[in-house]
Amino acid sequence: MPSAEYFDCELPSVRRQLEDPEYFWRQHERDLVILDEVHRLTDPSGILKIAADHFKFVRVVATGSSTMSARKKFRDTLTDRKEDVWLQPLLLSELKAAGNFNMDQRLLHGGLPPAFFAAKPDDRFYVEWLDSFWAKDVQELFNIDRKTSFLKLAELILRHSGRLFQATSFTAACEISRQTVQNYLEVLETTLFALALRPWDRGKSTEIVRMPKVYAFDTGFVCFARGIDSLRNEDRGDLLEHLALQELVSHCGKHAVWYWRDKAHHEIDFIVKTARGEAVHAVECKWSRDAFDPGPLKIFRKDSPTGINILTAANIAKLAKRRVDGVEILECPPWELGSTVASLSGSSVSS
Repeated sequence: MPSAEYFDCELPSVRRQLEDPEYFWRQHERDLVILDEVHRLTDPSGILKIAADHFKFVRVVATGSSTMSARKKFRDTLTDRKEDVWLQPLLLSELKAAGNFNMDQRLLHGGLPPAFFAAKPDDRFYVEWLDSFWAKDVQELFNIDRKTSFLKLAELILRHSGRLFQATSFTAACEISRQTVQNYLEVLETTLFALALRPWDRGKSTEIVRMPKVYAFDTGFVCFARGIDSLRNEDRGDLLEHLALQELVSHCGKHAVWYWRDKAHHEIDFIVKTARGEAVHAVECKWSRDAFDPGPLKIFRKDSPTGINILTAANIAKLAKRRVDGVEILECPPWELGSTVASLSGSSVSS
């Protein structure tokens, strides 16, 4: 295992070292090099390309909080020479593996380490983080001059996280047009603040096929925006759905996950396609396994019969199969959901 060398590219001294990338890589050819905030470099793609093409023993971990900034500066996409990793808030599977598992704490505090490990949620942390998000990830990278409108939309997405997204319903509160709402949502998706989950489209007129469900990136911020300081069971069920989605996206990739809903309001929380696409798995998330209703699954499976029905709930402790009103269900603990579905789907991605 090579030694690791850490460099913070926000520091002028580090940026000066990287002005001569050939000399820099020669000094660290057999190291694991961590370049933090790599988007602060003038030419990050050129520096990484030299490492990939001419220093075969070097291994580089390049991180950045502003994905769009890095993307603008990456003239070379480094195809087949890099792997993108989406660092998400703490996963349930990570907490379970570390032996530091407190479901309520993860739901209420969120998954950013300073908030998760705090004795109690601190509104100042979330306010300061949002101010920094605007300054570093939005204002520097996008042509947005209406801070109040943008942050109002971000707040509303936090408050309505996990619900159907209708752009027109936000225009009055944010004092912007429908198209601007759509543009701002794209910015929030690009910066990984929000994830727009698309409806599973089977081409049926009775189903929702255009309207996404938008999820905020972290449950702590959702609780902050909603004014939740203690959890009720209805809060827990809603927030657990966010963590289930996080597990699925981390293990299967965000482009493999959808939701399904028809115009009679029958809904499946998550639909995951298999690697070959011949089957789709249906995932239902409940706070308690006793709240599961097989009705929507029966309706969905009439036209999509191939795939596994999966139920995840906080009081499910191990994988097990059972039948509910004639429907076969695979029960799965939330902390095993991502790895289980990825295995069943024949696909896996870096999280």
